[in-house]
Amino acid sequence: MNEDLHRATFPPTPPRAMLETIAQRLRHWASTEVRPSLVEPILHPSQWRIRALGISTMLGHPLFYVTWAWLLPQPHEDLLLRVLMALAGFLLLVIPGVTTSPPSRAAAFTFSAIFWITLPWFFSWMYFCNGGNPVWLASMGAMLLIYYHLTDWRLATLGAASGILVAWLMFRAFGPEAPPISTELALTNTVVLAFCWFMGITLGLSSSNLRREQLNYTLGTMGIMAHELRTPLATMQLIGEALRTEAPQHGESAERLQDLSHRLNHLVRNMNHQIDMQITNARLMRLGGHAERISAAALVNDAIAEYPFRSSRERGAVVVRVHEDFQFLGAPSLFRQVIDNLTKNALRSLAAATSATQPGDLLIQVGSHGGRGRIVFKDNGVGMDAELQLRIFQPFFSTDRGTGHGLGLAFCQRVVQAAHGSIRVKSTPHKGAVFTIDLPVT
Repeated sequence: MNEDLHRATFPPTPPRAMLETIAQRLRHWASTEVRPSLVEPILHPSQWRIRALGISTMLGHPLFYVTWAWLLPQPHEDLLLRVLMALAGFLLLVIPGVTTSPPSRAAAFTFSAIFWITLPWFFSWMYFCNGGNPVWLASMGAMLLIYYHLTDWRLATLGAASGILVAWLMFRAFGPEAPPISTELALTNTVVLAFCWFMGITLGLSSSNLRREQLNYTLGTMGIMAHELRTPLATMQLIGEALRTEAPQHGESAERLQDLSHRLNHLVRNMNHQIDMQITNARLMRLGGHAERISAAALVNDAIAEYPFRSSRERGAVVVRVHEDFQFLGAPSLFRQVIDNLTKNALRSLAAATSATQPGDLLIQVGSHGGRGRIVFKDNGVGMDAELQLRIFQPFFSTDRGTGHGLGLAFCQRVVQAAHGSIRVKSTPHKGAVFTIDLPVT
């Protein structure tokens, strides 16, 4: 029997559906490439790198002044302007905090301002003053590539565009008499500079992806290592159960063995809880979870009830006070981790401040203010200065250099922001800290 085989045909995709698909892909690209928190004002801010940049800027401008003013004369070389640019490079060598990693907000702003002035603004100014001649066309192309290697591609794009615009406006208002740039020269130079700019963005994007992949690999490795610790912990738990079973057969030692078994099981429970926290924190860059309506009071009470406190005194230091319950949309498992992270940090701060905690040393309050819900953690721990407060939400920055990995608070911030909320800290050294989570009420 012969049968006709017909290939299945599909109707063409409607233009509206195609546009929606393209828009969805653009939104996904923006969420993964443009909006992530990995906007680094200083790429690889090692002390050697910052000092090398400062020295090259400080010495390079006088050297180029000698070259373009005396050896190979170019019009409109300005000694005063070159001295000011060299002075900006000298500032990188003497300003404290620029070479710390991660840099402070003030240091990052200083770095960004110095190189915005010495690169896009200065080179654009000289380009316009010299009529776009070959020397300054080449210098502009080199400047764009250098700028994208110094800072995050998003900041470099914004800085280059604004620097060129400001330089052009200033040239039109205050610039010297310069030969006009012909239409043909302007078009030729635009093609060359557009190519340099395109390559700068392309290299910046690839560098950003590489840093993100390295971070994901590091976090993934941390998660695997934490997971592998469960095997010896399972063995410890079996030993604890064996001790508990054998205890009644040892007469006077039975109570001692029961106590050892209880301690061992408590230690295993505590360590498994810590492993769960580490594995969750290691998912910093790929948070997921189904959004549900969450009761803030139930979330906090359940988390504290199941938290593995090290002692009854530590448990007694925590007081939960619900002034007014509220509900919000979020991932319950992730917000449970947020409560655990903030509790752990507060208890660690209390332990560093005093050995005799009192009830209420960690006060957790649930309420609302201005139509938004609030969860507030107030502790009487060691506190922190203003500089630390600016940096504690950065990945891999930790105030506890001994055991901290610097992911907990970065994780908390990303979870809260994903729920359209905010988290902030207010603290004074030796007077405790207050962490406030602000969330939209549903």
